[in-house]
Amino acid sequence: MTSHVLAVGEALVDVVERPDGTRTEHPGGSLANVALTLARLGRDARLATWTGRDDRGETIRSWLAASGVTVTPGSDAATRTSVARATLDAAGTATYDFDLEWRVPAGTRADAGTLAVHTGSIGAVLEPGATDVRAVVEAARATSTITYDPNARPVLMGDAASARERVESFVRLADVVKVSDEDLAWLAPETAPLDMARGWVHELGAALVVVTFGGEGSTAVTATGEVHVPSRPVQVVDTVGAGDSFMGALLDGLWAADLLGADRREALATIDHATVERLLSRCAAVAAVTVSRAGANPPWIDDLEDA
Repeated sequence: MTSHVLAVGEALVDVVERPDGTRTEHPGGSLANVALTLARLGRDARLATWTGRDDRGETIRSWLAASGVTVTPGSDAATRTSVARATLDAAGTATYDFDLEWRVPAGTRADAGTLAVHTGSIGAVLEPGATDVRAVVEAARATSTITYDPNARPVLMGDAASARERVESFVRLADVVKVSDEDLAWLAPETAPLDMARGWVHELGAALVVVTFGGEGSTAVTATGEVHVPSRPVQVVDTVGAGDSFMGALLDGLWAADLLGADRREALATIDHATVERLLSRCAAVAAVTVSRAGANPPWIDDLEDA
């Protein structure tokens, strides 16, 4: 069976409102963006999601198919396609509000070819789908690497204390976590981001936690220490999808390093710093291309020949 990564979570339409009053629509969603990035980097990426059989749903499915993402059966059974409205400030930073419907397609599971299951963001917190996402992840641990990005949406996640409990319950299941400093500042404002990451490694059991600091780069925490890599200089158009493309590149790099799959869990737990630095450098290159473009538009592998 062909080796692949299974992403489980939302695909939706981003309605982007810019400071000059212009309004555009782009297909997106955190888990869809991760799968799209992986596919554009030449990987077999599959997405279990929840879209409607409407014009917006067809736009999403065509967008994913054009990049080689396989959408799993039953992912088009929603009554409507979800929408996220992103309002950009003068610096290109997005804030969101949502009109959502989320369930996990029946029969979603890791199979013998699933090297990794990735989840997070809305799909891991919005019921009724979130409970099923957790069940998929719990079952997949026996065969697959589990990767997770909280990608916090405070408007959907309630109070920070309750959200932290739910996030950390997923961290306990995960081998790899990618999280932004902004997410950590909301979840635990009294704790420095890297102190949180250290706790997730040394207390909750993640093998690799990567904290992204926007234009300041990213820092990886492992059981044996920390590695920081700066971001790439770039003219920012907007930040929509930047963290998701970073996550997709991280999965691609772990795949290239032969660190995906439950049978590689011990090797992942002892990952060396040189490998981590290479991973983060590649992620920085991918994210730099994404923020230089409008909407969630990560690079294809040919765009990164010199990265």
